[in-house]
Amino acid sequence: MPTRQTIHFMSDGFRLTGTLHLPDTPSPPVVIGCHGLLADRQSPKQIALGEALNQIDIAYLRFDHRGCGDSQGTLSSDGLLQSRCRDLYHAMQTMQTHIAVGPLAGLFGSSFGGTVVMAAAAEHPVPCIITYAAPINSHAIERAAARRIHGPQQSALKQIENLTFDIGPRLGALRNILVIHGENDEIVPVSHARRIYDLAAEPKHLIIQKAGDHRMGAPHHQRQFPLDCIDWFRRMSGLQA
Repeated sequence: MPTRQTIHFMSDGFRLTGTLHLPDTPSPPVVIGCHGLLADRQSPKQIALGEALNQIDIAYLRFDHRGCGDSQGTLSSDGLLQSRCRDLYHAMQTMQTHIAVGPLAGLFGSSFGGTVVMAAAAEHPVPCIITYAAPINSHAIERAAARRIHGPQQSALKQIENLTFDIGPRLGALRNILVIHGENDEIVPVSHARRIYDLAAEPKHLIIQKAGDHRMGAPHHQRQFPLDCIDWFRRMSGLQA
């Protein structure tokens, strides 16, 4: 029976917290997930993906970046992309020495988490990448995000309102990537997904969710999403269906 473990690891002096989904199989390959800009590891997409991957004997780590969820640190636009890549790097190092899992099978990133995994994978190639609603740069999303983020997240947004990034020049280094995006994403235009797909190397695949939004609010998209991810991880890892 699959189990979950709470784990802790250090990243540049900050104690980060994660949840490791473990299938009932020895030394399974592991996928690591990165959450969005103002999110945390409790994202429903990440939980659903962890449960789905366990069904095909793949472990899944979802963790809180510094300044988010149960992890130490604060949010700041100063070097945010670089610091989140560092968090991911230390998560990967932690999994390499964890006695319950085997080799790294791939990375998943949602929204800005997708930006993070692409930036990291461009520097440190990984077997497989999946992104959902990932922006390439900050320019197209600044006004949209400011208009649509309300409530408690507004104060967090003010701490990172000068965030700038552009990973466009790094996209050509990516391969083995599945790009998923909502057709009507109100935060990150779907053109970002098409650009990622155009610039990445083969093998690659693009899924545009018809009438889909940034949060993946439609139940049929929520049901299909883990199935698409499982299929891609199977194909890239050579696992049999």
